[in-house]
Parts: sequence; C-alpha cells; structure tokens
Amino acid sequence: MSEDEKGKQFLELIDKQNNIQWKIIIKLNLLVQSNWNSSQLRLELESLIEEHFRITKELNSLDDNKIL
Repeated sequence: MSEDEKGKQFLELIDKQNNIQWKIIIKLNLLVQSNWNSSQLRLELESLIEEHFRITKELNSLDDNKIL
C-alpha cells in the first residue's frame, strides 16, 4: 500500500472513529438518563464499542502495512 493510500485510509478511519465516539457519548447520555435501565441502549453501546475497537485495531495496523 502506498503512503498516499495509507494517508487516505487513515483519514477515513479517523473520521469513522470520531463519528462512533460521538454516537457512544450520545448513547451513554441516554443510558444515564434512563437510570441505566435500557437494555436496548446497552446493546447499542456495546456494538458501538466493538466497532470503535475494530477501527482502532485497523488504524494501528496501518503501520504494519496490512489491513485487518
């Protein structure tokens, strides 16, 4: 993968990660407002965290010149 491709992919992943972080904040806020009683919000939050983890892992792998 060329440096230009890595740079472009890096920016795309950072953008995705940023969007997910905002979604996580929103879900956490809603969950707190529900007194932690919404199983649906907990599941959505869990899914967002898993996606954030996957993107972070992918970002870290750019230095290894491979994409997971």
